[in-house]
Amino acid sequence: MSRARHATPLELADFPVEDLQFGGKLHYAGRRLEVDESELVEIASRDPRVLSARLDIVRPGERTRVTGIRDVVEPRVKVDGAGQVFPGITNPVVPVGAGRTHRLSGMTLITTAEYEGTIRTGTTAQRSAILDMWGPGAELTGFSRFPGLVLTFRLPPNLIEAEAHQAIQGAEYRVAQRLAEATVAAEPADVHTHGAAHGNPRLPRTVVIVGCITESEHLPSGLGYYGLPVRESLSTVVHPNELLDGAVTGSTMKTIAYSPTTWDWQNQPLALGVSREHGRRLDFAGVVLQRIRFESFREKEVAAHNAAQVARALGAEAALVTWIGSGNAFLEVMLTVHACEQKGIKTVLVTYEYGGKDGVDSPLLFYDAAADAVVSTGSRDLALELPPADRVVGAYERLQVLNYPGAPVVSAVDAMSLDAVDAIIGGTDLWGGRDWTCRAH
Repeated sequence: MSRARHATPLELADFPVEDLQFGGKLHYAGRRLEVDESELVEIASRDPRVLSARLDIVRPGERTRVTGIRDVVEPRVKVDGAGQVFPGITNPVVPVGAGRTHRLSGMTLITTAEYEGTIRTGTTAQRSAILDMWGPGAELTGFSRFPGLVLTFRLPPNLIEAEAHQAIQGAEYRVAQRLAEATVAAEPADVHTHGAAHGNPRLPRTVVIVGCITESEHLPSGLGYYGLPVRESLSTVVHPNELLDGAVTGSTMKTIAYSPTTWDWQNQPLALGVSREHGRRLDFAGVVLQRIRFESFREKEVAAHNAAQVARALGAEAALVTWIGSGNAFLEVMLTVHACEQKGIKTVLVTYEYGGKDGVDSPLLFYDAAADAVVSTGSRDLALELPPADRVVGAYERLQVLNYPGAPVVSAVDAMSLDAVDAIIGGTDLWGGRDWTCRAH
């Protein structure tokens, strides 16, 4: 269990990007980022498992569709303090979360890969995602609001999933760090301080509990901590500042609705929101990463009890409980709410809904009377019609949009029908990071 409080805070310096262009060098000035295409392709291609790499730029409002998306990253680099961003993956395992980190906000590095995987069907099959920069698809995801640098790989067809994940993640993180290095000599637009140790006993001590699905050993785990795949472990405490420096990462093999991207972990809205109130309205005790989707009900009960015990050991009086996943993994989440309430920890559940295409089906898979404070982040079951695109970038010119054997393959440039928003990167608001309004019926 890691310490939930750093002795020194983290300064996160903001360098907004409003214009993104190819040029002869890497340069940031006046909210404009110029990138050297050949340099970044060379950095991305250092892994011999990357057969080829290319770059494209996409902009909000363009009738452009990005295919084969594996991850989205916000470029960051540490300029002061121990360690470097993405420790354990592209940099040594040194504790991060203190010092000063620069971020290129308002832009994305979108990673796509031409890769089919060795497991072709079922819940463990790899799946990529798409992004429309305009139209109804763009309205569902925040990634359409940013200019994006699209990094596309071609990988060997016989590469196993774990090696494909390592190749993709290592290459994209090297490129992301290099992009952020453009800011080293620049002045930030703003600087936010996170994690100062207030420790005010008069404020309610609060934790954020994130239930995380993890995969079996032959696949990349859906959760990594300093590059270590989290699989069978019980709850782990991390400092929220570690999220900002890339110490917590996900998988590049399943970029579907309930799989957070690296960008989502870097900008985890609940951790950031609670961190901003630290020392003012509450005392932030830390983030609890909870492994979920155990096989038996007894294992699920143990996982829930353990998460509540960890929260209580941190002195928590309140908890935000949320999750990454689908299906029976939600049992651990609801059982965790119950276990926390039994220990006197007031909980708020933050979750997306199901509801079916017409919104009349059950919104949640399992209920408990203890969950009397629930925040919905919207529905995952929306059907959607996407118009034809003028331009397609990324890994695929043709797509199998629906996830079942024998599903039709369609041209990526044509109009397409989605039976849910799973295929759109960021299409489901996992943790309440977007602005929503409610309408009574």
